[in-house]
Amino acid sequence: MKITVMTADEQIISLDVDPHESVENVKALLEVETRVPLQQQQLLYNGKEMRNSEKLSALGVKDEDLVMMVSGAAASSAAGNDLALNPDGSAVNPAALQQQLRQDSNMMAQLFQNDPEFAQALLGNDLNKLQDVLRERHRQRSELRRQQDEELALLHADPFDVEAQKKIEAAIRQKGIDENWAAALEHNPEAFARVVMLYVDMEVNGVPLKAFVDSGAQSTIISKSCAERCGLLRLLDQRYKGIAHGVGQSEILGRIHVASIKIGNIFYPCSFLVLDAPNMEFLFGLDMLRKHQCIIDLKDNVLRVGGGEVSVPFLQEKDIPSRFLDEERHAKQASSSGAPATTGTTDKSKTTMPSGSHSSGAANTPSNASKEADLEAKIAKLVELGFKREAAIQALKFFDGNEEQAAAYLFGG
Repeated sequence: MKITVMTADEQIISLDVDPHESVENVKALLEVETRVPLQQQQLLYNGKEMRNSEKLSALGVKDEDLVMMVSGAAASSAAGNDLALNPDGSAVNPAALQQQLRQDSNMMAQLFQNDPEFAQALLGNDLNKLQDVLRERHRQRSELRRQQDEELALLHADPFDVEAQKKIEAAIRQKGIDENWAAALEHNPEAFARVVMLYVDMEVNGVPLKAFVDSGAQSTIISKSCAERCGLLRLLDQRYKGIAHGVGQSEILGRIHVASIKIGNIFYPCSFLVLDAPNMEFLFGLDMLRKHQCIIDLKDNVLRVGGGEVSVPFLQEKDIPSRFLDEERHAKQASSSGAPATTGTTDKSKTTMPSGSHSSGAANTPSNASKEADLEAKIAKLVELGFKREAAIQALKFFDGNEEQAAAYLFGG
């Protein structure tokens, strides 16, 4: 495993060591690197002294952990060193630790690659956030250590102990899940991205709508409020009242037997159920998809109608009203009204778009003054790290104002 040793004179040393190596042997390696005699070295881990006879694994030292080294006269005051860590993983003096790590370009470059959240906390001015990140990393290390201890205990458990065998089975299953998750992150990262549902622009009785295209819904559905807005509620046949069952349930108010919908430049006859479903406006279901020989073409990202005589593009996320994408609102409305299965799957991903926004425009664009102030703040942070102002400006332009990427580029250069 690799550990990082920070010396009192701000030198950063990376060592490849065995987890079961003794502290004394680690000091011997450091003697070669630093020319500081073994007897004058004192190593600190999480603010506590590491004794020569102790093993790294017994002290809880893990891969990529940080160890402090003091020597000479500084050894007597090592416990109160500003760079030490508290038992909960937070820094005794977070400002001193932040300044120390900021000054090491190699360390910062490694952090940007391996732990960008920690690197960003070091670059920022919020010491409380830095302390929170340090505590979280300590908690993660402690949890990993606990899991490893449990695995070790299971390896030495009585093979005839039924409970122990159940735990071993659960551990093996969880390991398989974790490996599958890691493989997905590496080879199929898009699987973790939110999938935006399929919407197209349509007109119903002359009223423009954003229609949700769902081949998993048996019937085409319009909400009562939408039908009223389109002037179709007068055609509602209440003889078709009922209940739509599925993941939940919703009241079917009736049926509108025929009305014109406009897709592209062509009008088509359409019939739909009217539901009391406040979280859904208009859903183009399988019945009309079949009737009008529609093709959902995901390669070209279009809906083809009439066997291809009309093609309309699926809307981008920015063009879909935020109320259709708001997970919390959909969840609350579905639970209160009982959304039917015929409405298909609901997009369960959150959006940060403001309510009622359709596409980005001048109203949503920050003023030039605020842009310049934001750019100057980023430049100032990079200059504070020791880079020239011109280089900072060029890096920010190159990475479209992304401060993290610009810093990583400058550190790497």
